[in-house]
Amino acid sequence: MGSTSRRLRKQSLVLDTGRGSTWWAPGAVAWWIGVLFAVGSVCFAVGAAPGYVDAVGVAADAVTFFVGSFFFTVAAGLQYLEVANAPAPSPAGAARQRWRLLYWAPQRVEWWATLVQLAGTLLFNLSTYDALREHLSATEANRLVWTPDALGSICFLVASGLAWVEVTEGWWSWRPRDLSWRITALNLAGSIAFGASAVASHIVPASDQPRNVVLMNLGTFVGALCFLAGAIELLPERTHQQAVAANPRLPAA
Repeated sequence: MGSTSRRLRKQSLVLDTGRGSTWWAPGAVAWWIGVLFAVGSVCFAVGAAPGYVDAVGVAADAVTFFVGSFFFTVAAGLQYLEVANAPAPSPAGAARQRWRLLYWAPQRVEWWATLVQLAGTLLFNLSTYDALREHLSATEANRLVWTPDALGSICFLVASGLAWVEVTEGWWSWRPRDLSWRITALNLAGSIAFGASAVASHIVPASDQPRNVVLMNLGTFVGALCFLAGAIELLPERTHQQAVAANPRLPAA
């Protein structure tokens, strides 16, 4: 994921305590966000990959999804903290930085995007944790697994949509050479695929099976690959924005 605006990612550079390189910068918060989202995406892609569940079993497959959701939540939490601790201008015009865990800024699109995204990852935690239970009835599976999964997918769609509107400054633009645009487009595509998977995974009581197993797995697999690509793109974007900060003459993306 990483559904935040270019403005936030510029502000978040002040939180990076270590510059590092594009692909290795463990002292940089933005680097960890990209890496953690990438690891979580890999877990979801592997869990939904053809033949994986047959190879490792249902229990191990469920654990794979749960682990992936954990990485998503840590990354989303760090991204929310970026918003909460982004420098705000003081009355004198100078930037000031104040560490805070909770922050209320309903007028900021990026605040809503990261908060809703974090809520979505927590719902995925609930869904994948309950999926570890065995012998759930169709009613129990829909209530404990499908409902939080569907709500989490809606949260991802909302967060990605907010980021898309802010980056495009409207409803549509075509800027594939712009890193921020590509990241946002990939995350939006991934959220749509996850949404399709959630719809398809509803358990039909009569058969005790998902409504459409093929679409369920395909949506999760494609969505995870989109999130993975977007997470990887976060890494060069971080160092590019550092270069822009050091040399304002460089293009923003």
